[in-house]
Amino acid sequence: MKDAIHYTLCPAHPDAHLFAVSCRVANPDPAGQRFALPAWIPGSYLIRDFSRHIVSIRAEADGKPVALTKIDKHTWQAAALRGKQALTLHYEVYAWDLSVRGAHLDRSHAFCNGTSVFLRVIGQENRKCRVELQRPRGKRCHDWRVATSLPPAGSRSKTCIHDFGAFVAADYDELIDHPIEMGTFTVARFKACGIAHEIAITGRHDCDAERLCADLKRVCEWQIRFFGKPVPIDRYLFLVTAVGDGYGGLEHRASTALLCAREDLPHPGMNGLPERYRGFLGLCSHEYFHTWNVKRIKPAAFIPYDLDRENHTTLLWAFEGFTSYYDDLALLRSGVIGLQDWLDLTAKNIDNVLRGPGRLTQSLAESSFDAWSKYYRPDENTPNAVVSYYAKGALVALALDLTLRAGSDGAASLDDVMRQLWREHGVTGRGVGEDDIRTIAEKVSGLKLGEFFRKAITGTEDLPLAKLLRPFDIRMRRESASATPALGLRTNCEGGELRIANVYRDGAAERAGLAAGDTLLAIDGLRVTAANFERLLQRYQPGAAVTLHAFRRDELIVCKPTLAEAPADTTRLAAGDDPNALRKAWLGA
Repeated sequence: MKDAIHYTLCPAHPDAHLFAVSCRVANPDPAGQRFALPAWIPGSYLIRDFSRHIVSIRAEADGKPVALTKIDKHTWQAAALRGKQALTLHYEVYAWDLSVRGAHLDRSHAFCNGTSVFLRVIGQENRKCRVELQRPRGKRCHDWRVATSLPPAGSRSKTCIHDFGAFVAADYDELIDHPIEMGTFTVARFKACGIAHEIAITGRHDCDAERLCADLKRVCEWQIRFFGKPVPIDRYLFLVTAVGDGYGGLEHRASTALLCAREDLPHPGMNGLPERYRGFLGLCSHEYFHTWNVKRIKPAAFIPYDLDRENHTTLLWAFEGFTSYYDDLALLRSGVIGLQDWLDLTAKNIDNVLRGPGRLTQSLAESSFDAWSKYYRPDENTPNAVVSYYAKGALVALALDLTLRAGSDGAASLDDVMRQLWREHGVTGRGVGEDDIRTIAEKVSGLKLGEFFRKAITGTEDLPLAKLLRPFDIRMRRESASATPALGLRTNCEGGELRIANVYRDGAAERAGLAAGDTLLAIDGLRVTAANFERLLQRYQPGAAVTLHAFRRDELIVCKPTLAEAPADTTRLAAGDDPNALRKAWLGA
């Protein structure tokens, strides 16, 4: 690998949260080699400017300094070199982002995504990469190990995958698609359809690894069989960081980085499937499904990724929404959860969508395109302006699945669409065009679906889910979960004060002139607190006008909202006792 790009990565200063990194280029650009750090990480659609965490950087050749000029917020250019000299950059990266997207380093562990630590050698992105992972100095790190899906270099066998040393990647795109954990994590192993899987858990925990492996094995085997051969991985790694309170996941080509509360993990002697553990399995299922859907079946806009700027597509509803549909469906079909559990999860997602006024303003295509500026940058007006391409995308997947099954009398389904996408785009590497999903759905079903896609994707009307579920003998009803009259707002408690977090469009609060950030003081002369707010409202009937005192900044305001009826904001789904053929084919008996 003489012409490969050589990196070293060392958690050199855990107390200062600094990684020491070097990048050696054997054949730098004679005109002056440029280097850049990605502005975002694939799978999380927000410009994060990771280069701001580079705290020092220098270049050298043959042991002598080389001038290095920063030419924009994430790009550096080295001076031209005379003759054939190798160029090496040395730099430090600050790592204190305990999330699945960045890098984190302290005395307990080191974690990083390649987008946070590995500079891209511009013009040489297709060259092979070799990474030397170095153990931090000091006795307290003597028992640290490595967990990554990067393959070991050279003769280092698969039994050495947790040792420090050299790892390889075919190119820069692969290099940044394998997160790295270093520390004293615990490891659990299982095989799914003959493929080796590992779970590396960092942080204090009492996880029942045997239970977790048994449940994940069922989910992973179902997904592998769902897509069939060729299986795109020969090894898979779940990197789990357990903390007191946290949640997140980010997909990679042969691994996923997960953040969870330690209470989300199964503990020895745990009975049944508690809600928190069920949620963690759903997260694992979601990220694992991405192994096919988005890591290999990709929007055309992502081939190749442009790591310097936003990559806009109107298709995130399919890549995140369809994955959100199948993550819980995989739990059901693999036997990890029961039918009513799945119906309850689906009902909860319906509620999440229908409670947001933004669904009537923003289409799924717009939500996908504007993820960079709206979805990942929420503010007080987000519920009124934005619909989630995750949540509503999952409902569109449900609606499309039901439409295909009922319209073809069970001959076609969304399963067929996903497998066709895999054959035409996943296996071949050809990007999915903006209209390809509709075309494939029509091809596998023989149905005309233009009107469905127009309404569901570019329109803003609610999906007719109750009607679509009826042929499958599943009843849907909407009801009020509370008898409390509605003010049309959401509150939070800050420093003992009850403040308005969101004011919903066309609600009583908006009509009365209340706004996000206002501090609620009293209703009809009685002090309002977080503890008594709902109890006070329950004393009134819908249609009652109340006098409400509040502070806006330091100014007292008085308004008289008229309370509305409690909305029918809760969904109940119930299946008939004797499943018909359509439901059996869809959800099993």
